[in-house]
Amino acid sequence: MKHHRILSAFVMCCFASTATAAEISPAEVEAAKNWVSAKFEAQKPDTVGHAGILVLANNDPVQKRGRGGQPMKILGKAYTRGLYCHAVSHLNVTLPAKAKTLFATIGVDENENTASVDRATVVFVVKAGNRELYRSPLMRVKSEPINIAVPLDGAAEFSLIVEDGDDGIGWDQADWADIRVECETGQTIWLDDLPFLIPDRELTTDPPFSFVYGGKPSAELLATWPVKREKKQLDDKRTQYVTTWNDPATKLEVSMAAAAYHDFPTVEWTVYLKNNGDANTPVISDLKGLDVVLPSYSPGTMTLHHNVGSPCRIDDFMPLKTKLEPGKTKRTSSAHGKPTMSDWPYFNVAGEEAGLIVVVGWAGQWAVDFTNDAPDTSRTDLRLAAGQEQTRFMLCPGEDARSSMTVLQFYYGDVVRSQNIWRQWMLAHNFPQFDGKPPKTHFAACSSHQYAEMIYATSDTQKLFIDRYIEEGIKLDYWWMDAGWYVNKTGWPHTGTWEVDLQRFPGGLRPITDHGRSKGVRSIVWFEPERVAADTWLSNERPEWVLGGKQGGLLNLGHPDAWQWCVEHIDAIITKEGIDLYRQDFNMGPLGFWQNNDTLDRQGMTEMKHVTGYLAFWDELKRRHPNMLIDSCASGGMRNDIETLRRAVPLLRSDFIFNADSNQCQTYGLSAWLPLFGSGEISPDPYQFRSALLPYINCCTDMRDRDRDFTPYRTYFENWKEVNRYFYGDFFPLTDYSLENNVWMAWQFSLTDRSEGMVQVFRRSESPYVSARFRLHELDSDADYTVKDLDHGDLGRFSGRELMEKGLLVTMDNVPHAAILLYAKVQ
Repeated sequence: MKHHRILSAFVMCCFASTATAAEISPAEVEAAKNWVSAKFEAQKPDTVGHAGILVLANNDPVQKRGRGGQPMKILGKAYTRGLYCHAVSHLNVTLPAKAKTLFATIGVDENENTASVDRATVVFVVKAGNRELYRSPLMRVKSEPINIAVPLDGAAEFSLIVEDGDDGIGWDQADWADIRVECETGQTIWLDDLPFLIPDRELTTDPPFSFVYGGKPSAELLATWPVKREKKQLDDKRTQYVTTWNDPATKLEVSMAAAAYHDFPTVEWTVYLKNNGDANTPVISDLKGLDVVLPSYSPGTMTLHHNVGSPCRIDDFMPLKTKLEPGKTKRTSSAHGKPTMSDWPYFNVAGEEAGLIVVVGWAGQWAVDFTNDAPDTSRTDLRLAAGQEQTRFMLCPGEDARSSMTVLQFYYGDVVRSQNIWRQWMLAHNFPQFDGKPPKTHFAACSSHQYAEMIYATSDTQKLFIDRYIEEGIKLDYWWMDAGWYVNKTGWPHTGTWEVDLQRFPGGLRPITDHGRSKGVRSIVWFEPERVAADTWLSNERPEWVLGGKQGGLLNLGHPDAWQWCVEHIDAIITKEGIDLYRQDFNMGPLGFWQNNDTLDRQGMTEMKHVTGYLAFWDELKRRHPNMLIDSCASGGMRNDIETLRRAVPLLRSDFIFNADSNQCQTYGLSAWLPLFGSGEISPDPYQFRSALLPYINCCTDMRDRDRDFTPYRTYFENWKEVNRYFYGDFFPLTDYSLENNVWMAWQFSLTDRSEGMVQVFRRSESPYVSARFRLHELDSDADYTVKDLDHGDLGRFSGRELMEKGLLVTMDNVPHAAILLYAKVQ
């Protein structure tokens, strides 16, 4: 058998409905395993015998489950499973087990081309080795379909052939409909579930990163340096791989610390450099934590799925699609040193059969280039290069540096399914864990909009608000105290003197946090230690720690003394004041401060040391307070890179809040990547608060008026309590993304392990339609489901097949309006 490897080409099949949408396939596990072998162990993976379909011949691409987006059709009957081929066609099929019988319905595909003439003539052939197991009669478009059952006698490899009937290939379009194999084990394998394979073109064993050292490329140098490889199982779900190279001449040590996940087709790595010599190193430049070429014979172009970041606009997190044309490069980057401000550093590169999720982890200024190096559309060679945007530095003796972090997830199938596997990985492995589980959702409240953040707040007002929420039947998980509780002269932005203002808060914040805790309400307190204003304690007393000096600027977390002060001082406040959740904001662009502090031979080092110090600061706070959650706020959602979210959750996903349509679109765009995030809401209007129904909620209403009707807020709270568990499930868009006010938007959260879920539907203010149907996902076709509207009660009982094929009918007479529907499988 000819060697081949799994296809690494990439494309979107939106909104595919399957019963096991987020289950991981053996082919995906194999793809990740191959990467580990090649890149972490420097061993060429053995790809002989991979399960899949190798297309040896076909006129145009073989298509699965249909033709041109429509079902296959044989003599008037539609088929949604199988393989569409065009003679002359030869497919080599490799199975993961020995086969007993091949089943299929065969015939000429009836479509706008073949139906107009009776000139299609094909013959279907099944072979195993040199043995012909089946040959059909000559078939035309008017021929009756033939149901075949071909004994395969234990073969694990066989061929599917469509001949042209000896009169040319015009109109010779053929369907292997409902094609499946019953294995000797009893397992049934549908052939359209198998991945396409390509001829032998292995991943190289070159390191998946690059840099230039003394004017020479790292690939050239590392190939000549001594190398050491270590492998260690971290736990039952992760294996660590550490590869270390040493330059005998300059004593530069380069190490790649990588991890492979056993329960997901996911790998990650970071590169570290250290000068173990007695002199400065030569210049290190263009450090790319990710630099690889992924070869493929996939025809056509690939599609890059990416998102706007959080620039505090109505289009925050808007999903984008970019065609990666042959010979062209798509470049994206962060802005002002804030990693998720302009562009979202999470990407999905999709092809016809398979794809790759690519995540760049750098809490500063990053850039990534996606280049299609192929000369034309006959094939695709994808080059990925990503890392800190500007690096050109030498290392002093004993000094170290690091690259950006890279996370890859391999997948086959459609984009939505791959995103749900990614969501599961984020919950299982990347978000902070407490007792082995991801953070819980919560409902919080604040008085920020009544007291100019905390500028006009007092101990008494904070206690009053806590008590009033409880009186109104809204049981808070957290009370949120925002900016301004500290000593300041000109308002809450005057940060740098991190001491509680005892005039407004006698005894500090502790009386408030103790009061809340006595009522079962924990505390969230806002900090912004990196931004230093002029005429504050830090700028006056420790200007050498501040990039900007006495005029204020950025607290340099790469400065050892500044870092130690920050750890000790903030930790002391958290402990003394009884703070349960640490909220760290970041309302400045640090890039200019970093760059202005660098000399020509140290470009990028101030940024690198600050980013490293920032992460280490949080790690130390977590070590001292292991049960404390951290909020990643940075002018809303401007610092939610993957490493930040390994330590924190985004309680405020964007500073663009209180706009219902934008809130819907933010949830739509962000849910593909993150299962946990939050925002605030102040309005009692159901459309408004349902547009901001999220895992983390901050209720911002004024509780001082006891005569006010707080029923809408209790409804908001009760809605959230009933549905918050669904946010941990799979996410399925049910409509297109749109900011227009004349559309409907909808999505579904599915808990497959519980056979239940939630559908959120929004009819916007100018929509002329009073009803719409939404095809649901991840249901059991043969089971029944009850559906309940939170406003109108039970809607009835429906089959899973009906809900997935015909769709769930939703009617809204009023505009704008929002509905929440819950479904559950009838046991």
